[in-house]
Order: sequence, then structure tokens, then C-alpha cells
Amino acid sequence: MAALANDEHALVNGVLGDLERNGSIADSWPYAIQKNIAHNEIVGAIKKLDNDEYTTSTVIEAMFYEVTDEGWTVVKEGSPESRLFAGIPDEGILDKDLQAQFEPLLGKEGFKAGFSMCMKNKLLTATKVDKKTKMISKKASAFPEDTLVDTLKSVAQANGDKSIMSEGEWKILSRRKLVVLVKRKSFNVQKGRNFASTFTKPVAELTEEMLRSGAWKTATFKGYNFTALGANVGGGHLHPLMKVRKEFRMILLQMGFEEMPTNKWVESGFWNFDALFQPQQHPARDSHDTFFIKGKAARTNRVPDHYLEKVKQVHSKGGFGSIGYRMDWSLDESFKNLLRTHTTAISAQMLYRLGQECADGKPFTPKKYFSVDRVFRNETMDATHLAEFHQVEGLVADRGLGLGHLKGIIHEFFRKIGITQLRFKPAFNPYTEPSMEIFGYHPDLKKWTEIGNSGIFRPEMCLPMGLPEDVRVIAWGLSLERPTMIKYRIDNIRTLFGHKCDIDQTNEAPICRF
Repeated sequence: MAALANDEHALVNGVLGDLERNGSIADSWPYAIQKNIAHNEIVGAIKKLDNDEYTTSTVIEAMFYEVTDEGWTVVKEGSPESRLFAGIPDEGILDKDLQAQFEPLLGKEGFKAGFSMCMKNKLLTATKVDKKTKMISKKASAFPEDTLVDTLKSVAQANGDKSIMSEGEWKILSRRKLVVLVKRKSFNVQKGRNFASTFTKPVAELTEEMLRSGAWKTATFKGYNFTALGANVGGGHLHPLMKVRKEFRMILLQMGFEEMPTNKWVESGFWNFDALFQPQQHPARDSHDTFFIKGKAARTNRVPDHYLEKVKQVHSKGGFGSIGYRMDWSLDESFKNLLRTHTTAISAQMLYRLGQECADGKPFTPKKYFSVDRVFRNETMDATHLAEFHQVEGLVADRGLGLGHLKGIIHEFFRKIGITQLRFKPAFNPYTEPSMEIFGYHPDLKKWTEIGNSGIFRPEMCLPMGLPEDVRVIAWGLSLERPTMIKYRIDNIRTLFGHKCDIDQTNEAPICRF
């Protein structure tokens, strides 16, 4: 562990040294390549320095295409169509023998794409032998230049720059799984107010030894909250966030909602994403957006085999009236441990239990569930974003529900917390259709502010759970922090969570009207 700590210290000081020489780091991604250091290690060092205000960093987001393993195989061995064309004998080959010979070599998708491209470009011809069999023969004397190899090389040389090809050309390569669109986050780094050429870990405690030796005179101390000494505290108060949380909870209970058990923060990718019909290739499942946990999944991966198979089928091949995502589905990806990114992972488990009761022959009973608990996102912290925050979620499962019922419940909830002017805007969520963003008018700011999201859960999510076909599930959610900040006129979310938060202000009346 000591060696690891030394390596980390050296990396942090290396970043500070480069900042001192160059003034800034324009982009951490090429910087990491130049230093031959993994980018996530550079990011770790930057966040450590940001935390102690040695540096200030801003996010740089880039979208680019990356050549897949299948694509690199094409670069090394040639395109499936050129390899298939070269392997067909001059006398031709029966179509059934063609598939048997080339599918193991090119793979199922490679064979399908290669044969299709050869036929499309009129390089092969098919002649009937009998009703069930065709003879595949070469129509051209030679395969033309293999442009696909050069195209993929140009993608690699341009580092996936989207501008080198049209959107249609990118779609063709993506459909053939030769390239994949990647979202990358990196950082621009500037000197902070505590910048120094070397990093000194702040001292957290003043010791007797430091007083005797005089080391305290030159030591850098961690910030102390000298106001938290117990003076003028009075009888004690609720934290503003906990006060609003309690008020929200009471409102939902009065509206007839039942509280869900949300005390499990670690979830599997299955319940957090797959059960919600969120594709495994979705950007939210990237480590830049989600906190993944190392190690084998424990209780989080306990999913009944029959339900697991249904979810896999509806993702990869479709079902229940849907064509699915037509992409490979990985069990390993599904059973990764993570810190839940939304409490909808618990909603999915509650709905699954309800569906299984119906599948066992128990009559369907309408349900109204809610939860207020913590969720975690790999966000860059600023005045309005934290990596850990609270989600307020509600759902209703019943027959005959529609957008009118959803809007009615939303209006009633927000009316009770003092927000009477609402607007709805169409949106997209992987697991709801239709979906609506919720906006409330803020008289102080004189503008409409997004305060929540909502929608009707998709059949691809609900029907594999065993819920009856005529049951609809409407749902909505919002953060707890934003209404709290508005109520107590807090302009920086970090103040709401930090030691600077003024708890005296919770003496005032419940939820303000805005």
C-alpha cells in the first residue's frame, strides 16, 4: 500500500509541475497519452487537487467513433465480402455449402453482411439447381479494391472524427458493428487559489507532538468549522434537506402511496438498467456516468432464470410487440455491481413481485408506491450537481391509466408543495413511452425551471415481469435538493450539504409557495 501511495503522490506532483511550467493543461486526454499514463489515473489526481483547490477543472465532452474488434479483424484480414468472394471456387458452390463453409470463418453476422454486399454489388450470381437449392457462382473476374479496409484505417487515423464521413456512412459501419460511437469526458485544468508546485496533504488534527516540536507553525491544516461548538444552537433543528424530505414523505402518504424499501444502495446492472429495458450500449452505463464496484456480485445478482431469459430475449430479439434493440446481450455486463443511479431499480423489483403474484393466479391489485432516497451518479461537482443526491419517485399501477391520470397526480403533488404553474414537454427515456419533462414557473427567477421527469413504463419492461397486458404503470420523479434550494434560497448545492449550511432557517413554516 505504501508503494501505491508514493506512486499517487508522484503523479499528483507531476501534474502540479506541468501546470507550473505550462500554466494549464488544455485537455487531460492527450496529456495522459503524452505521459503514457492511464487517463483514469490522471483524472483521479486532478480531482484530488480540485478538492484541495490546488486546481480548478472543467469538463470537456467529445463524441467520436472507435473501431471495434470486428473492425480491426477486417483491417488485418480483409472485409468479409472480399474473403468470401476469394474463397468461392471457380466452378461455384451450393448455397447450403457456402454457409456451412464460411459462417464459422466469418461469423454469423460477418457471413450475412459479406454475402449481402457481394450480391448487392453484383459480384455473385445465384442459379436454381432445384426448388430448395441454388448454385452460387462468381459473376466478376476479380474482387474490386477492398475500400472497407481503407475506410476503417482512415477512421483510426482520424481518431474517430465524425466529420470525415457522412452520417449515412457512419450508420452503415455501425450497423455492421465495425465502429461504435463513444462518449469521452476529459478535463481542462487551471491553477486554483491554493496552487503550489508540490502537494502537501493538509493536517486534520493538531497533536501534542506538533505543539512541542513547533511543526504546527509551518503545517497546512484542513479547514475547521469553528462555528460548530454548540453555542447558540438552541433546542436543535432538522437539517433543511431532511425537513423537506419529511414534508414530501407525509404528502405522499396522505395521497395514499405506499413507501418502498430503498435501503439497498448497491445494485446489479440487471435491476438498475436491464429490467428497465435500457440497452447495454447506453451511454449511462459508461464508467463516466456510473460508479461501478469491483468484485463479484453477491445478492444483487439473484434474478430468477425465467425472468432473466425474458429480459434477454426482449433486449436482443424483441417480444411483446417490440423488435428489441437487435444487439448482443451480455450476462457479465448485467451482473456488474454498481451504486444505483436511480431508485427506479427498486420500482422494477416491486413491480416484478406484483407481476409474479399475478402469474401465480392471485388477482391483480392496484398499487401506488413512492420512495425518497439516495442515488449516485459520476457527475462533475459544481453549484448545481453532486455525485450523490436524493430522488423522489412515485408510481401507480392500475388498469386503464393514461397521460391524463399521470398529469393529474403530478399536478396534485406539486400543488401540495406549493408549485401551481406547471408545463409538460415531450422527452425520451429508454423505459417510458410517452415521456414528459415537468417544468414549474419560478416567480423569483421569472422563468420556467425543469423540476422533474415522468412517463408510462414501456410494455417491454412490464410484460416480462408477468403484469397483465391491460395494466399500465405511470411514474414520475424529481430531485429533493432542487426544491430545497429554492425554498431556502440556497444558490450552491455544496453549501446545502456542507458545514456552512444554516440549520436555524428550518424554524420557519413548512414548504414555501413559489
